[in-house]
Amino acid sequence: MERLVEKAETLMEALPYITKFRGKTFVIKYGGNAMAKADLKTAFAQDILLLKYIGINPVIVHGGGPQIGEVLKRMGLESKFVGGLRVTDKETMDVVEMVLGGLVNKNIVMLINKYAGGHIRAVGLTGKDGGLIKAKKLDVEEYFKKIGDFVPTELLDLGHVGEVEYIDTQILKHLEEDNYIPVVAPIGFDREGNAYNINADFVASAIAGALKAEKVLFLTDIDGLKDENGNTISSINISQIEKLIEEGVIKGGMIPKVKACIEALEKGVKKAHILDGRVPHCVLLEIFTTQGIGTEITT
Repeated sequence: MERLVEKAETLMEALPYITKFRGKTFVIKYGGNAMAKADLKTAFAQDILLLKYIGINPVIVHGGGPQIGEVLKRMGLESKFVGGLRVTDKETMDVVEMVLGGLVNKNIVMLINKYAGGHIRAVGLTGKDGGLIKAKKLDVEEYFKKIGDFVPTELLDLGHVGEVEYIDTQILKHLEEDNYIPVVAPIGFDREGNAYNINADFVASAIAGALKAEKVLFLTDIDGLKDENGNTISSINISQIEKLIEEGVIKGGMIPKVKACIEALEKGVKKAHILDGRVPHCVLLEIFTTQGIGTEITT
């Protein structure tokens, strides 16, 4: 009986959040171990469906770097990185489109649809679909100035590595109206039809900003942001983040992630969250519990 009471109390704890967020849009960047382990993939799919069933509109943006690397290796092609960015020539871009827009994207869609019922379904997109992601070639110099954790020793051409120029939200809004869950691969295109591989964190940030989402959530392989003593930070604002970057506390691969969070907030997103995707049902635990489990970022 006590366990039943505990379950009821958990539901009651979630009730005010369900009421508050009904009808809102959440953009979720899906990656890391949460996308690699079977039990975590199932928990993620269930979380997304629960959000949709209670009236929240999730939009998923996924990565797929390890999967791209595996396919390139099988094809005898070398993976090259500069400051964390994959050098993407035309041949590599073809593989990126095949893996992200095909294999990875459709696997996520099929997993969600496996547990879906009734009139709710997931549908896969790349930036080419419905003109969703207009892109341009990445300005490498400006990018590394923004990230600030890597200084290239020479002028670099990373090939088909891009950045978001514009998000056309029309197709996402139509899908929302028809109860579909969009699953977006971070591939954009320019006016000449060239495809670009874009950092999925910045795609999630741009989509969240364009939709004026209530939240953008990033699933990672860490507990959350850490302070100078190594303790997980439950809540932090933009100025505090910038101070931790200056002090070298936030560094390396976390800098692009927090920069993506900041850009989303500056475009009107209410809150950004960095979650530990290794925790089953991390999305529900962060959104529907008072304490949460990750780091909440505010303006």
